[in-house]
Amino acid sequence: MTNLLSEEKSLPQKISEDIIALILEENLQPGDKLPNETILSERLNAGRSSVREAMKLLASRNIVTIRQGSGTYIASSPGMVDDPLGFTFIGNKQKLINDLLEVRFLLEPPIAAMAATRADKKDIKKITALCDEVEDLLKKHEDHTQKDIDFHAAIALSSKNVVVPRLVPVINSSIPLFVETTRGTLLDETIETHREIADAIAAHDPLRAQDAMYLHLVYNRKRIQMIGK
Repeated sequence: MTNLLSEEKSLPQKISEDIIALILEENLQPGDKLPNETILSERLNAGRSSVREAMKLLASRNIVTIRQGSGTYIASSPGMVDDPLGFTFIGNKQKLINDLLEVRFLLEPPIAAMAATRADKKDIKKITALCDEVEDLLKKHEDHTQKDIDFHAAIALSSKNVVVPRLVPVINSSIPLFVETTRGTLLDETIETHREIADAIAAHDPLRAQDAMYLHLVYNRKRIQMIGK
């Protein structure tokens, strides 16, 4: 009896793995719609209730997004949850900011160098456009947090390294904390270093891009240390 129950419990898990295989086989991309329950049941030779449970499992892992009345879609960042490292539960935000900055120093300068080596015209256009948008928002004293996140994410994607974009949540989760902590006091420094990073990547100059990103982080560190005193 125990074994039968165990097998029944594992069925949605098995079907969820079959659905992942189907997603990879069909080369479905973020935002693409999955076949409906009936079609998936037929293709996977499984009951509709089991398919439904499998979809719930995939949704909990942020692989798919279920939209009531519309269907099921590939998540925007499949498999990546909003807070993968559990930063929400770290109470000492000042230490979290400092420790995140240490990790950013390890990651971001080399990522910028990779981007400068590998970015194509489309990548450069996006990075430059985001750089312009961040600068515009800063000069207007408007919230630039999301565009700042998009800027750093675009650089990571331009590295053409499949692992690097999976590290982006570490960077992304720190940016709102830095913006909030520095209270917009790094306006000129952010504009200057962002522009230098974008220009270096556009010029395909990895050493210049690495140095520019390093300087960008140095400005952040100096300001955070001053506030922490």
